[in-house]
Amino acid sequence: MTRVVIIAGGKGTRIASVASEIPKAMIPVCGKPVLERQIEMACRQGFTEITLLIGHLGDLIKDYFGDGSKWGVHIDYYHERTPLGTAGALAEIRHQLTEDYFVFYGDTVMDIDMACMLEFHRQRHADATLYLHPNDHPYDSDLVVTSPDGRVTSFLHKPHPEGSVYHNLVNAALFIFSPQVTETIARGVKSHIEKDILPRCLACGMRLYGYVSTEYVKDMGTPQRYEQVTEDWRSGRVESMRRTNKRRAVFLDRDGVLNEDCGLVYQPGQVTLIEGVAESLQLIHRHGFLAVVVTNQSVIARNLCSFEELDIINQTLETLLGKKNAYIDALYYCPHHPDGGYPEERKEYKVSCTCRKPAPGLLLKAAEDLNIDLSQSVMIGDRESDREAGVRAGVRASILIPTNHPGALQETLLNYFANI
Repeated sequence: MTRVVIIAGGKGTRIASVASEIPKAMIPVCGKPVLERQIEMACRQGFTEITLLIGHLGDLIKDYFGDGSKWGVHIDYYHERTPLGTAGALAEIRHQLTEDYFVFYGDTVMDIDMACMLEFHRQRHADATLYLHPNDHPYDSDLVVTSPDGRVTSFLHKPHPEGSVYHNLVNAALFIFSPQVTETIARGVKSHIEKDILPRCLACGMRLYGYVSTEYVKDMGTPQRYEQVTEDWRSGRVESMRRTNKRRAVFLDRDGVLNEDCGLVYQPGQVTLIEGVAESLQLIHRHGFLAVVVTNQSVIARNLCSFEELDIINQTLETLLGKKNAYIDALYYCPHHPDGGYPEERKEYKVSCTCRKPAPGLLLKAAEDLNIDLSQSVMIGDRESDREAGVRAGVRASILIPTNHPGALQETLLNYFANI
């Protein structure tokens, strides 16, 4: 049985104005301690073996939950008398951790499909799987760099080096670990998962993977974040973002809609955000929609740039958006082009396909991956091929806007959301 280990020993110094006489994990969110909401989520999905790592005011947690039977789970405890960081206590209970296990931080509000994450972990024979997601402040977040197949290649801890570009993949502090990871943690020594253990595992050649999801995971470590998660829970936003629920999306073309179209964008220096785009993405997320980019990128077939160079272009877009507190949830592109005959072209990509717009393949793939309800979604682009792709995919509305027009996307979205 897959165990859930919850690190619930924090003092909550950053959130002291909200709670000073109770452990951070016992701070109520809409009437229930955040720790209780985590336990209920795990139990609902059949994960009933739980270990709580407690410390500061830990007896209050133990008195509240007891053996867990009231919640349909079995709870064990390890009471840290000397703080050992986020990782140290795991070494003290390694006799319990003989199979792969989840690790939660006790100050995190979330509602995720745990079985889906676990299946991802098992299929890749991972030693550790990290839950990753985009957020609206990647510039001051710890980021994870992955290969195209999701394997972790490096960590980008804050503060980031000057001039960094990156995919907006934030470490959400939610993990699945194998017993091999636990074995790397020294007993009786203070250590931290992100700063010490994961880099060590990566350096040792262990298989670390990033599980990317758009579900709700947010720490409530400051008074401002606490207010936000409370409102998100009250409004139903936390539950609505669960992977098992159908989501609505705004599908967006890239060049000419998000960044300026200068013919063919094949160098990072050509990426310039159109005025109002960051505010448009913020508007999409406020209305509970996903922001999904679907873009034809014939620069690959034309051999104007490599896949690696195209990836840097997309990283540049995400970095520029992040600096303006905006993000996209996913990006899908087609590398093909049907017309051949040029000596420098890549012939293997000069083919007809089902993903190049006006074909609907990119939208259909995104809908499958992200559980999107196409009938309640919208496509916005600046070419007839964008509009037709949306129609063929069966979206509710498929809208054209003028290329490179400042404020056009924002105005279109305001009108759309006002009329749905």
